[in-house]
Amino acid sequence: MESIAFGDITVTRIREYYGPIGFAPADIVPDIPKETWENARSWLVPHFLDPGTQVVNAAVQTWLIRSEGRNILVDTGAGNHKERPYAPLWSHLDTDFLARLEQAGVRPEDVDLVINTHLHNDHVGWNTCLEDRHWVPTFPNATYLIPKTEFDFWNPDNGHTPRIGRGHQNVFEDSVAPVHRAGLTLLWEDSHRIDAGLRLEAAPGHTPGSSVLTLASGSDRAVFVGDLLHSPAQILEPDANSCFCEDPAGARATRRRILGWAADHNALVVPAHFGGHGAAEVVRDGSKFAVKGWAPLTPYTDHD
Repeated sequence: MESIAFGDITVTRIREYYGPIGFAPADIVPDIPKETWENARSWLVPHFLDPGTQVVNAAVQTWLIRSEGRNILVDTGAGNHKERPYAPLWSHLDTDFLARLEQAGVRPEDVDLVINTHLHNDHVGWNTCLEDRHWVPTFPNATYLIPKTEFDFWNPDNGHTPRIGRGHQNVFEDSVAPVHRAGLTLLWEDSHRIDAGLRLEAAPGHTPGSSVLTLASGSDRAVFVGDLLHSPAQILEPDANSCFCEDPAGARATRRRILGWAADHNALVVPAHFGGHGAAEVVRDGSKFAVKGWAPLTPYTDHD
């Protein structure tokens, strides 16, 4: 099963990659105490942690939302043929992502909206594809929704120095600027209402312009949180940031706020990179949170 119905809205998971990402747990989320990792090991293995290598398993995937007659993509993965000198795992990929999207019933020209929750290399790659040595929009009929703060931060013309240094070199130039030059971007600020059931809001911390997408249809709720969570262990330790967070204090505050909202509204929390069932329901557990249940999606069983 790769789709979930939320009232009148359907969400389908489109896989690009699942497998080891080269980080030990303590490296990718260094703020989590060792005992938390040990206590969670029984349910982190094998979907989130390889039992043999002790390396984190993660997914790169796009969430296809069908709402009010439109096809909407939430984040677009790493993309094919991209030059990523400081992120070799995402460099020069050649995956069948577009074929998987078409298997779900959507061709590139059928996409109406693309949402980039933020502009890291593994969230914008399929914004563009290589055509005659030029990067062109993969989804030519879509509007690309990008937070303006995020666009300005990563635009090299503005001279910002990200915490990760050169880790996202080339990303703006090959995956963001081409869609902007094509006139396909909508740069929004603070919040943006997509339709009656979908709303974007600023969620800074992981990056200055990070955002989340909330879904409400009938009595169903979900929140697509991008990289607020890299591991389910962060649900247990909401003050623990990943090594990629630009603003540690801001990321902690945002994570607590969004998890609190999800717990209070019985909303499914949908991160960008969870393997396994892909998403989780959460409950409050004193000053922290716990996993109430997993999404009804079939876990990935093979690496690619």
